[in-house]
Amino acid sequence: MPSGRTHDRITLWNLPAVTVLSLFVTKSSELTLIVSGGFLFSGLMLSPDLDLNSLPFKRWGWLRWIWIPYQKLVRHRSIFSHGLVIGTTLRILYLAFWAMVVGGLGVMVIALLGYTPWSWQDLAPQIARSQFQYRQEYIALFLGLELGAIAHIVSDWTTSTYKKLLKGSQKSQRTRKVLPKKKKKTQRQSRHRP
Repeated sequence: MPSGRTHDRITLWNLPAVTVLSLFVTKSSELTLIVSGGFLFSGLMLSPDLDLNSLPFKRWGWLRWIWIPYQKLVRHRSIFSHGLVIGTTLRILYLAFWAMVVGGLGVMVIALLGYTPWSWQDLAPQIARSQFQYRQEYIALFLGLELGAIAHIVSDWTTSTYKKLLKGSQKSQRTRKVLPKKKKKTQRQSRHRP
């Protein structure tokens, strides 16, 4: 498995290719920025390795505590952390949960202080409307986040496969050296045996 710095390099080296490809496909600088930003954020902050005490985990600074329950619930390299689409979706939903908790607490504090310029009834339709109004942007963001996770997963898989192949090749070489060579029987040895 590559180190955290190697994953960072892979993210940064692939960022120009992702940017050019998304600009070619979308023909939109806005969507390209969203895809590229999502790719960069996924590679550096929303990595499949958030289930470990990793560089992306440490980058969350004083907010890293929100990922501790995730680490306890999700086994490393499981389908829930390193699965295509599933891993990214789970991390997005997990982060959205915490955003709703913090946002809900903020709204409650504001309401208790009497500074409520809007209510929950006003907020819900706006959120629903934004999902339809900015549908392309949401899709572009998800694709960028997923591409960042794919770059991570492919590098993990490639490195692990290479190490297994290398280990298997070294093991077979060691086995050849350890096994004693069979002696050829000469005619004299075979005649003296009953």
